[in-house]
Amino acid sequence: MAKAPVLTPQSEDFPRWYQDVVAKAELADNGPVRGTMVIRPYAWALWEHMQAAVDRRIKAAGAENAYFPLFIPESYLRREAQHVEGFSPELAVVTHAGGKELEEPIVVRPTSETVIGEYMAKWIQSYRDLPLLLNQWANVVRWELRPRVFLRTTEFLWQEGHTAHATAEDASAYALRILHDVYADFMETQLAMPVLRGRKTRRERFAGAVNTLTCEAMMGDGKSLQMGTSHELGQNFAKAFDIVYSDDAGQQQHAWTTSWGASTRMVGGLIMCHGDDAGLRVPPAVAPIQVVVLLIRDEGDARAEAQRIAGALTDRGVRVRLDDRVDTGFGRRAVDWELKGVPVRVEVGPRDLAEGNVTVARRDQPDKATLPLAAVVDHAAAALDEVQAGLFARALAHRESRSADVKTVEEAVEAARTGFARIPYAALGEEGENRLASDAITVRCLQRPDGSVPDADDEPDLVAWVGRSY
Repeated sequence: MAKAPVLTPQSEDFPRWYQDVVAKAELADNGPVRGTMVIRPYAWALWEHMQAAVDRRIKAAGAENAYFPLFIPESYLRREAQHVEGFSPELAVVTHAGGKELEEPIVVRPTSETVIGEYMAKWIQSYRDLPLLLNQWANVVRWELRPRVFLRTTEFLWQEGHTAHATAEDASAYALRILHDVYADFMETQLAMPVLRGRKTRRERFAGAVNTLTCEAMMGDGKSLQMGTSHELGQNFAKAFDIVYSDDAGQQQHAWTTSWGASTRMVGGLIMCHGDDAGLRVPPAVAPIQVVVLLIRDEGDARAEAQRIAGALTDRGVRVRLDDRVDTGFGRRAVDWELKGVPVRVEVGPRDLAEGNVTVARRDQPDKATLPLAAVVDHAAAALDEVQAGLFARALAHRESRSADVKTVEEAVEAARTGFARIPYAALGEEGENRLASDAITVRCLQRPDGSVPDADDEPDLVAWVGRSY
């Protein structure tokens, strides 16, 4: 492993470590307006791979992409009382434009239930128009008091799905499908992040929802990050926006709606779940660069061999970068690629080549391997699957090692200082949730004893996962 960059050790100050990685791996900068961010090319490439993988899953679930306006009339939000109440502290409102005061204030999109509800009401006439399954990739604005790049920013990027259904059962099934087939599948198979799939308590539900489903992941410091949510909205928005349809008997019925979203917060989650004191560790499935081929010195056949290896890997479908910047020291370049978390590094130099070898380093392992030149392409390509699986296994082991089964609220508070607590939900109740909240601890989700997602929060024998969160 290359000499570690100057990063604050995780054990010393995890938040400072996170900020160091974001800056020194050239992922993002703070924007000119407080709470905004500038996403730099390497992180943007990472986001593009994540976005594409999520988008494929959304389309496989039957939803189609559309786009809706950034500006929403304030009156739209006020038509669903719980919704505007839940968002009112975070709203950015435009009161002047074109050199004069507006007759009606305009809200900068915090989420799009209200504006999409307006158009669903226009487009839906009959049961034949249902289900209506929409998604948009967009930016949203929520005025954060304590911003942190990727995790909580005033403006961020996301996808938000919005659907309308003929029955409560169909809406519920679709919300659950999104949780499992889109979010959890992507997070576990692509981000190599094990996630808890569960139901939010009434206290933690999305504003205006009748049920919120969530994917929760443990970060390196034992805290939870909500990675994606899927909401059943019941008929709340349908009644507020008059989303009605004629059923097969010709009777007018209100539709049942859902909404669901995941954002650039996932980039922050990837950093905090997999990163170590040397920087990022990026799962190969979403890595912008899966293998970097480093030319150590431009002597003899070294450059030609480095080019050949890079070309052979590219032909195998691997995302490769040839780093032949020999005017920059090899050690510095190796440290930079390690900081950026590139899964596999192939080092090509005249000394090894003289013996018919090259050196291969994996980001998830401390040691390097010296391999025959003829074996390096097969080895590097195969290593990608091993790194992907290894990162998932490590993250799962980390979560299990820092999760404790407890019986009382006070035991849960103590366990949540370093990780998650599992406690019978019956042992909590509203009073228990209030006690947790006094220590900045929340119920992250509810599960059945077998780990499945409950249909209701009053099912018997539910387990509450408790922890601190970002």
